[in-house]
Amino acid sequence: MRNLKAELQRALEQALALLGVEESVDVPVQPTPPDRPGDYGTPVAFTLARVLRRPPAEIARELAARVCLPPGVVGAEAVGGYVNFTVGLGELVRAAAEPLRPPGPVGRRVLVEHTSVNPNKELHVGHLRNIALGDALSRILRYAGYEVQVLNYIDDTGRQVAETLFAVERYGLRYDGVTKYDHWVGQAYVRLHREMEDPRLREELEAGVRAVLHRLEAGELRSEVERVLRAQLDTMWRLGAEYDALVWESDLVREGLLQQALALLEHTPYVQRPREGKYAGALVMDTSSFVQGLEDPYLVLVRSDGTATYPAKDIAFQFWKMGLLQGLGFRPFTRQPSGRLLYTSHPEGDRSVRFGGCEETINVIDATQSYPQRVVRTALAVAGRPDLAEGAHHLAYETVTLEGRRISGRRGHTVSVDEVLDEAHRRARAVVAEKNPEHPDPESAAEQVGIGAVRFAMVKTEPRRQIDFRWEQALSFDGDSGPYVQYAHARAASILRRAEEAGVLGEEPDFAQATEYERPVARALLDFPDVVAAAAAQRTPHVLAQYLLDLAAAWNAYYNARHPDGSPATPVLQAPPGLRGARLALVRQVRDVLRTGLELLGVPAPEVM
Repeated sequence: MRNLKAELQRALEQALALLGVEESVDVPVQPTPPDRPGDYGTPVAFTLARVLRRPPAEIARELAARVCLPPGVVGAEAVGGYVNFTVGLGELVRAAAEPLRPPGPVGRRVLVEHTSVNPNKELHVGHLRNIALGDALSRILRYAGYEVQVLNYIDDTGRQVAETLFAVERYGLRYDGVTKYDHWVGQAYVRLHREMEDPRLREELEAGVRAVLHRLEAGELRSEVERVLRAQLDTMWRLGAEYDALVWESDLVREGLLQQALALLEHTPYVQRPREGKYAGALVMDTSSFVQGLEDPYLVLVRSDGTATYPAKDIAFQFWKMGLLQGLGFRPFTRQPSGRLLYTSHPEGDRSVRFGGCEETINVIDATQSYPQRVVRTALAVAGRPDLAEGAHHLAYETVTLEGRRISGRRGHTVSVDEVLDEAHRRARAVVAEKNPEHPDPESAAEQVGIGAVRFAMVKTEPRRQIDFRWEQALSFDGDSGPYVQYAHARAASILRRAEEAGVLGEEPDFAQATEYERPVARALLDFPDVVAAAAAQRTPHVLAQYLLDLAAAWNAYYNARHPDGSPATPVLQAPPGLRGARLALVRQVRDVLRTGLELLGVPAPEVM
């Protein structure tokens, strides 16, 4: 696809030299608003006003007169302090119809950690947002040219896992083979927490949980944890999320990475073992030089009884991710639905299979963990690597409430991801039956539409905004939703199928016949590469989701356009030869861009709905 914005930017930079501007100046080129003349514009005259000490409007007029226009750009005019450019209609549509070409490699490695659900029960709708954001961002970064590693951290030595396994043992439960396994153990977990509310039983239950924790730390119950994990992976795969590697916390500890990380920090002036006071005997890190405004800047890494805190383990993992520590071995775990091999860390793993060691990391963790994530970045700086601290990013997102209620896994106040997907499938199946009773594969379509509705709902909103999950909103098939974009894609695919059946799909386009009706769609299509680049740079998929909604709206407006007398204004298959070819080329690009964009969000793009 031709990059008209980049060509205009280069032309403006050459014009600046003619004006005598020698210093480097950023030259932004942006689509013009619908109520302004032209297709693209630049506000660079406002920046130059400070350099040249001249009014912006005067500079804009001179730039418009001096700029050498790229081929197909037919005019430049000063509009106040802006310079706006008009692209010839035929060239605009031709440029928009050129095939998509993904960017080349950018030469950077980025590690994305997401999901990282405690392997103790089924996934709930709050986890759904983490998976949808992390998987979509991984896809976007890979498309944008990054070398991406996707990791899922398995906390197999934590208290919640111990509670679940203890509950199964305490109640003498035997798996019935009917309920999905992670749901089955989750029921035991909730049952235990209800029992823990009785203060008379608390001491006895705590002793049992501690005993299981010791067994987990010794690596005795890994197979039991793995059984829960495999059931959870079935849910993740149904969502379309896949991973490169699983990293088990017990392997980090067993391989001595925690001790290595602590040793690195102890050699710095910021980490010490006080001999008196409330931190006596503990290993603490003074963060005051890196994190301002804390009432107590001291962070405990190792308690006085010798046990490591959660932040210490997070720091060790981050050091490994960014190459400060080595030592994990990996081996194949399973084949994922796409055929992609999933690796797992393991005591007997192959150390030549390398993960980690990336200069940039993105941890997808909810916003309540913002302080611990600051601590992780601080630890990198304390260890003498402020450059790595700059590359450690936290994709923070707000939580998901359930019909206005806060989610609590301990009390069972949740809706599981499996329930959400089953309900989405059921509702989508009803819509497919209503809209297309002759659909050749209604079950497959219902699954694609249902999954798409749920995933799109989780990524369309800026991550820092809370989502109140409501069935009607999440599964709506109108307007601001995944199915709206999916239907726009299916509509374009349907036109192309009918063109192929009619034998006109390969007709030579005559872009000179293009009409003004094509302009908004062409302009929207040309924005796609910049939108993907922005989503990658901002590390958030909602930028792409909003773009797809806008493109779908532009395409639907084009499809439904009418002349004043009510007759169709934009027929495709019935258009005159040449114009029909141009419109088919545009429709093909609409289909391809919508499909590519949906795939980058992890949303299926059905050909028939």
